[in-house]
Amino acid sequence: MGCVFGKQSRPPSSDRRRRSKTVASPRHPRTRRRRSRGEPSTEISVVNAVDPVVDVEEKERPKQPKQKARHTGDFSVSIPAPERRRTPSDLNQQGWPSWLMAVAGEAIRDWTPRRANTFEKLDKIGQGTYSNVYKARDLLTGKIVALKKVRFDNLEPESVKFMAREILVLRKLNHPNVIKLEGLVTSRMSSSLYLIFEYMEHDLAGLAACHGIKFTEPQVKCYMKQLLSGLEHCHNQGVLHRDIKGSNLLIDNEGILKIADFGLATFYDPEQKKPLTSRVVTLWYRPPELLLGATYYGVGVDLWSAGCILAELISGKPIMPGRTEVEQLHKIFKLCGSPSEQYWKKSKLPNATLFKPQQPYKRCIAETFKDFPSSSLPLIETLLSIDPEERSTATAALNSEFFTTEPYACEPSSLPKYPPSKEMDVKLRDEQARRQRGLASKVNAVDGARKVKVSERANRAVPAPEANAEIQANLDVSETLFSSYSFTNAFTILCSFHLILRISHERSF
Repeated sequence: MGCVFGKQSRPPSSDRRRRSKTVASPRHPRTRRRRSRGEPSTEISVVNAVDPVVDVEEKERPKQPKQKARHTGDFSVSIPAPERRRTPSDLNQQGWPSWLMAVAGEAIRDWTPRRANTFEKLDKIGQGTYSNVYKARDLLTGKIVALKKVRFDNLEPESVKFMAREILVLRKLNHPNVIKLEGLVTSRMSSSLYLIFEYMEHDLAGLAACHGIKFTEPQVKCYMKQLLSGLEHCHNQGVLHRDIKGSNLLIDNEGILKIADFGLATFYDPEQKKPLTSRVVTLWYRPPELLLGATYYGVGVDLWSAGCILAELISGKPIMPGRTEVEQLHKIFKLCGSPSEQYWKKSKLPNATLFKPQQPYKRCIAETFKDFPSSSLPLIETLLSIDPEERSTATAALNSEFFTTEPYACEPSSLPKYPPSKEMDVKLRDEQARRQRGLASKVNAVDGARKVKVSERANRAVPAPEANAEIQANLDVSETLFSSYSFTNAFTILCSFHLILRISHERSF
């Protein structure tokens, strides 16, 4: 692992024999000198390359035609002649791979790449579509850190740009409630890169799922104040996070919350809007405009997710856990009401004709959350506005009644101390519990049931437990939609259902 610029070359056996004879002859003593122009070329081998310092070994040999570039595992290297030896500035700024410098040069110019063998992996603490996260020890400092291994293809420009965007975003942000990127580890493997972060013991989803943990109002205010402060900084720096959820909100033992995982983040300029993808934000926290296919949006997408987090912390469970996009949109309309006619006209959303209900839904947030603290309802109403322009800003949310009335937010240091708990730990516990229940059901099976031979079991296909969950969910939602929509809109719903089935089929491959 590490950045390696070349390997030590071993001369051919015939060349070694020729050298031994030369050294043994007193008439031709061996000398080491630089050649002048016109003399035979020499082979330069870079050995023990560490950062910008390289050791060079010269071996005399007859002049040969120029060879093709060699691949060292990171990038192709052409070995230059001595008079064209690279200067330190040509060595990709202290050893950075050229493909990384091309897309993130400004962000990493004052850093030196770390080597993988200077870290010791301790445990796997997170997993995503494009990355894995490990708890590790920095062997140089003894500090515990988090290593995020990003998978990409450095031969594909779009893949490299996608990877580099997270680095560029993180280097632009500097706030107590935003995770800090502390360095990078480059690898000889061309498709991996490690991002070094400070280690955080918990995430909000893991804490909220722990049995016996119920957040008080001052604790909820403490966490939400930190979340909105971090979002305020991101938005002021022209950054949209686009994946705010409990597992991406990390908490240390001092109660400090930090927004993490900027893999889907992007830069934006409210004065010069450009089309963006709508396929972002985890489903339960995705705003309605994205579900309806919006490609022009702003800070409202993050504020909607923050509103879902606020209601979830107070209620103790997710407020809109949809299984499909159709069901998620239906849950949103039932709670927050359907968009007004004015919104449908001005938004011109791509999927509006597919999902626009014939009869409007009434907004019922106050009735649904009637047991919530009264000061929280106006903020939830604002953050969960159907129209993203009505969600205001993170700054306005921080100045809302929720944070200016008693009981006030507690200090982070006064929060209870919890054992390390992350969403991945909860999933592992749930999986273990399911396995134990499965074993118990086998043990308690009815006597006399037909036994299956081991060889037959091995060849029998076992269906995935949730293989048809999405299709069945679409059927259930369709029945509900047909009961609440007029018959004249049935054809539109059928088209929508057909589209969802096709998407489900494509995702299964």
